[in-house]
Amino acid sequence: MLGLPLQALRTVPLTRSTNRSSPSILQPLWLRVLCGVIGVLLLGDAVVLMGYGMFNVGILVPAVIGAVLLAMLIWRQRISQTLARHSTLRRLWRWGWILFVLWLISLLVFWLRIAQQMHSEKTQQPVDAIIVLGSATRDGQPSQTLAHRLDVAAALAKSQPNALIATSGGVDFGETESEGRIMARYLEQRHGIAPTRLIMEERSTSTALNLSLSMDLLAARNLSADSSIAIVTSDFHTPRAQWIADKVGLKNAHTVGAPTPLSIRFNAWLREYFAVASSWVLREF
Repeated sequence: MLGLPLQALRTVPLTRSTNRSSPSILQPLWLRVLCGVIGVLLLGDAVVLMGYGMFNVGILVPAVIGAVLLAMLIWRQRISQTLARHSTLRRLWRWGWILFVLWLISLLVFWLRIAQQMHSEKTQQPVDAIIVLGSATRDGQPSQTLAHRLDVAAALAKSQPNALIATSGGVDFGETESEGRIMARYLEQRHGIAPTRLIMEERSTSTALNLSLSMDLLAARNLSADSSIAIVTSDFHTPRAQWIADKVGLKNAHTVGAPTPLSIRFNAWLREYFAVASSWVLREF
């Protein structure tokens, strides 16, 4: 009676199990919920802003991060199984997360520094000229961010009636008019700034060119690097604008910050993170 079972046992190979438990990703439920919420918010934010015609690295990066988080949730099991089979991929996975966390820490530190250094006060000291740095335009109109800069510049111009105003910015992608021209028209039509006070700089594609090309035009009106210059830009951009102004040789320039709309504030700060890195690589300051 026992012969058959024992014989059957003898024919079954007794092998050690080689199946490893898969390194499950996003294992706790709360972590999956958190990643899902963050992924939806980041991707949704990018989709909404792109719907308004905005597209830059400060919008693209959150979109990519959000899409990756949601993809990890959808293909969680498949990713876990793949990692279980390939040790090299597991190492790359771990290092990828380590680098991502370090990047997030550097971004947080940068944002804290920006919050401490940005200037939003209105200058009271006399100035010879006001340079308004350009930003995005759409359909011949300034974006909300640029409109805030222009409103601050107009208030400053009215308190400084002898100051010239240089509106600086080239032609945006898909546009037919330069930022400089659109800005000058806004100041004239919305705020009643006299055209004789306005100088349009229409070729620049960066902050450094904004300042250097504007100063070339102001030099034709008998101003120099020693003249008192107020640089109007968004509040988060004031530190970099000041560094670049110092680099291009403006000896008596200071920045005046305009408020950034809350709806795009963190996208703008993220974009500035990469802009500072780019300016450093290009030695703009």
